[in-house]
Amino acid sequence: MLRWLIVIFLALVLIEGLAPWLRRLGLGRLPGDLHFRFAGRQWSIPLASTLLLSLLLSLIVKWL
Repeated sequence: MLRWLIVIFLALVLIEGLAPWLRRLGLGRLPGDLHFRFAGRQWSIPLASTLLLSLLLSLIVKWL
């Protein structure tokens, strides 16, 4: 269980770091992605984008 939490956390950090580039591709704006303002800062939780990228990467790995 702890391993999956670490993997999900790392995936969210990676996607957040690549967010400007991914937004140009349309990721980060999917219906399941959460965006809100708190303490004067914009926060985003890209749940749907994370699932989509995870699915694509698993298909690529399976194909190779």
